Amino acid sequence: MGRIPGAVWRHHLRTLTRRIEGTTMNKKLPIAVSTGVLTLALVLTGCADNSTAPSSESTSPSQSSSTSAANEADEMFVTMMIPHHEQAIEMADMLLAKDGADARVVELAEQIKAAQGPEIDKMLGWLEDWGVEYDPDSMGGMDHGSMGGDDSMMSEEDMTMLERADAVEANSLFLEQMIVHHEGAVDMAQTALDDAQNPDVLELAQQVIDDQTAEIATMQELLGQL
Repeated sequence: MGRIPGAVWRHHLRTLTRRIEGTTMNKKLPIAVSTGVLTLALVLTGCADNSTAPSSESTSPSQSSSTSAANEADEMFVTMMIPHHEQAIEMADMLLAKDGADARVVELAEQIKAAQGPEIDKMLGWLEDWGVEYDPDSMGGMDHGSMGGDDSMMSEEDMTMLERADAVEANSLFLEQMIVHHEGAVDMAQTALDDAQNPDVLELAQQVIDDQTAEIATMQELLGQL
């Protein structure tokens, strides 16, 4: 049965009610007819109720998922950026272990750790959501060129130099190495913006570009002041 507007069914209901009351008082309306009229009134009422009842489907808000589809570029960016971030934190720890390091460089190293640690956890969670196995031992030998060229990971020799440097030498060396490291991350993030599709990945890629571009400028300024 089609939906009946509320004003129409109320008019019919009042009319039927008056008829029932009048014919009942005159005792001229057969019981069967009276029952049928009441049934029709109830049907009309039901139609009107249905026409005004909110639909649970229409009012249910759409749910966004953190497991949005990921393409190859999404997975590549995340699996490459995790070890890249991990090395940045390792470099920061080396600088922070130096007694007498410049306070401004120390502050920057702490800032890098505070930003990139949570990002690593976030990216590991995405890989788990996507069902992608992450093997950190296999990352070192992978070709990072598909993420925008050289990702500027430090070599073992570079890391050893930073570790063995005294506080004064470490200030400049850390900044020089981290500038190159950040530039590689920005390149990787730009490639992700071009090729990835996952909203979370795209948001992180833009954040990497914004944050690390600003940090590069800060480090270049600090180098000129040391």
